[in-house]
Amino acid sequence: MMPANQALIARWTAPQFHSVVVGAIFVGNDVGTIVGAILAGILCDYGFDGGWPSVFYVFGMVGCVWFVCWCFLCYNSPYTHPRISTAERRYWDRTIGTADLVRHAPTPWRKILTSVPVWALAVAFFGTCFFYFTMVTCLPLYMHDVQGLNMTANGLLSAIPFLSMTLVIPSVGLIVDWLRAPGRLSTNVVRKISCAVGTILGGMFLILLGYTGCNRAVAVLLVFLAIGSQGIAFNSVITNQLDLAPFHAGMIMGLTNAVANLGAIAAPLAVGALTSKHSTRPEWQHVFFLITGVYAFGALVFIIFGSGNRQSWADIALPSHTVGDDVASKDGTQRSDR
Repeated sequence: MMPANQALIARWTAPQFHSVVVGAIFVGNDVGTIVGAILAGILCDYGFDGGWPSVFYVFGMVGCVWFVCWCFLCYNSPYTHPRISTAERRYWDRTIGTADLVRHAPTPWRKILTSVPVWALAVAFFGTCFFYFTMVTCLPLYMHDVQGLNMTANGLLSAIPFLSMTLVIPSVGLIVDWLRAPGRLSTNVVRKISCAVGTILGGMFLILLGYTGCNRAVAVLLVFLAIGSQGIAFNSVITNQLDLAPFHAGMIMGLTNAVANLGAIAAPLAVGALTSKHSTRPEWQHVFFLITGVYAFGALVFIIFGSGNRQSWADIALPSHTVGDDVASKDGTQRSDR
């Protein structure tokens, strides 16, 4: 889904609003996490077919309904949408450009695979996912073993911190796009500031969490602040693909997200190794220091080697026949349909 999102955003969003739109879309991950954590806890305690199996049935049915909506409502670009108005199509011509909307240039894989900013982004994405998925998959374990919560309360209190992401990510998107407007800061500077601020704050709150003891209110507050702070940096790593090469952003997202998912795999394995014998506060302190270290390393690599500038290989010459031919053909098809 994430590569498809980036490819669609590049063709359906004005460049000056990339951060806002990406934030608005990806905040759905956190809304899903909140609803899923609460609903899963309730279904495990009170659901049908023995409790926990009902989680899979309910979530699977929701996914099927979403898939049908996706198939009928989403189109590659304004030029392939059957119900778009002429006025709106002209708006996208002016905003993005006819050539970029109509044609698909070949992917410069060699340039992408040898690009230092792309790999720096991949490392930062790895650190961000290591942080995020430790919270998603292992926070309920911490709440149960250290804070002593039952299943239903665990689902509720594990979900509350992710509410911060639903507030932070769209807000950060607005601020970032305002800062990188003409006459203010460059996109390169804004992306790196965002990554640095989110990493420092997120790591600080996470380390403090390890020293809170069994005070549930303080623990939930610190997790809330840590995950919210992580949303500041998250906006950079999920938008930077569009900075580097907008119309290859789907391919870059596929590559960087593949590396990032290694972090999602490694995170629960690392937590399991550190808490396998004893899952008490000292072991979780080690977990939180490890998360912060990995997260900080990824951010440092991005700040030094990353970029918010459009790369030279982002613009590839199109094949010989003209874009105008494609546009005329599309216009003729739409007129004949009417």
